[in-house]
Amino acid sequence: MAKHIFVTGGVASSVGKGSTASSLGRLLKARGLRVTMQKLDPYINVDPGTMNPFEHGEVFVTDDGGETDLDLGHYERFVDVPLTRRSNATTGSIYQEVLAKERRGDYLGRTVQVIPHITNEIKHRIRALAGDGNVDVVITEIGGTVGDIEILPFLEAIRQFRKDVGRENVFYVHVTLVPYIGAAGELKTKPTQHSVMKLREIGIQPDILICRTDRPVPQELLDKIAMFCNVDPGSVFSSPDVKSIYELPLELHRQGLDDRVAELLNIWSRAPKLDRWERVVDKIYHPTRGEVRVGIVGKYVDLKESYKSLNEALLHGGIANDVKVSLAFVDSQELESQGPAKFLSEVQAVLVPGGFGVRGSEGKIAAVRYARERKIPFFGICLGMQMAVVEFARAKLHLPNANSLEFDEKTPDPVVTLMEDQIAVQNKGGTMRLGTYRCVLKPGTLAHRLYGRDEILERHRHRYEVNNQYRGRLQEAGMIFCGYNPELGLVEMIELADHPHFIGCQFHPEFKSKPFAPHPLFAGFVRAALEFRDARVRVGTLVNIPA
Repeated sequence: MAKHIFVTGGVASSVGKGSTASSLGRLLKARGLRVTMQKLDPYINVDPGTMNPFEHGEVFVTDDGGETDLDLGHYERFVDVPLTRRSNATTGSIYQEVLAKERRGDYLGRTVQVIPHITNEIKHRIRALAGDGNVDVVITEIGGTVGDIEILPFLEAIRQFRKDVGRENVFYVHVTLVPYIGAAGELKTKPTQHSVMKLREIGIQPDILICRTDRPVPQELLDKIAMFCNVDPGSVFSSPDVKSIYELPLELHRQGLDDRVAELLNIWSRAPKLDRWERVVDKIYHPTRGEVRVGIVGKYVDLKESYKSLNEALLHGGIANDVKVSLAFVDSQELESQGPAKFLSEVQAVLVPGGFGVRGSEGKIAAVRYARERKIPFFGICLGMQMAVVEFARAKLHLPNANSLEFDEKTPDPVVTLMEDQIAVQNKGGTMRLGTYRCVLKPGTLAHRLYGRDEILERHRHRYEVNNQYRGRLQEAGMIFCGYNPELGLVEMIELADHPHFIGCQFHPEFKSKPFAPHPLFAGFVRAALEFRDARVRVGTLVNIPA
């Protein structure tokens, strides 16, 4: 039977449950165990797909088209296992399923209640991940903070789960904040004590405590926490701030977390192989080729979690090229009003990411034009690619009113249009083109060289596409359609013939990038930025000169 590890959080949100769960998954996988992961979220949305990125951060997309919490991106990057929509469940999706069963008469007239019906559905979602017998450990993160009213059904479900599958098969990890009070000059343990007390009131005694701090915790303080929280000595660990999230598994391993978990769960495993992970961290901390600066022009730049996978993929591109990637976030609305030169004159590459809505779209188009005319490496993702097509149509086809139908329903030249299968769609949630689709690459193109293969599989999340009615004219003007979907005949990738590195893709490659396997589009983009930087240095200036 698979072992189940439940990760809860206390005292404050954003305490680091996701990074702790991911790090533990990495350590157990490094010991040769088969690991999968799951996030249970207490909000009532069926999934995060309709939520504003300012509300919840990015929406991560799985191969099977699930719109999920961004923590699944952490899980995939750390554990290197492709997850599915089953790895994320919300209160909304659980109630939706229970109510559907009630409408079908599955409960035979019984009163439907939180206990047992909601808790049973939660437990069913947990068991489903280990159902095929190909997993040794299932790590389930419970979203929210202990003490929140909406988290109670999940905590009751995981309390029951230990009784269902046996005490020896269930393990509770509680991540809690130990704040430093500057005026007193002390780390304070009382918030942790109260957080554990709330858990114990529910009937859950944590097996291990992870103390999130901004500094190392003295051993005597860890021993004090163990005594007051009724946790075995040696089962309290500190999680101090680290410069890179990828150092956290190594820090927790140095403290012996994975040894303790394996011991308490009675799991036989080898010593962990962490040499590859150590090389990744070394490259992050000690790049030998200096730094490149990438301008990211978007509309959600005030919350960096909105582009979490994108930020990580650029970091991975830096690892591949042994260079530090510095990110300059630019609000597309500000760029629209103040001009691109103010924000992009000192970057070595420009990236326009995905997004929705007309706000800031003209700023993104201006950023595309700036990069195209000055031969600065450019990368457009999803909406970013669409804005590149709009800019090119306006500039090279002399269509000043060219636009996307998403932004202007009356445009005379809709070079970006709504997909045919989206025209009759009414509901917003889960109805886009989602998940993995094939893309065939044109031989001899930049895209083909970067991937080194003829066909790829990438993850999508969009409703609009390049209008095929304009493809011929765009090609004649110098735009190369270097990737297409053979089943639907849709444009998947573009590039320009007269630009050293100008590429766009309709899919989201950032979702598949890993620290030890950087995505080829990001590795190539950072390499182009490095070449652009070095070329400017050779001519004696770092100032971008107009073409």
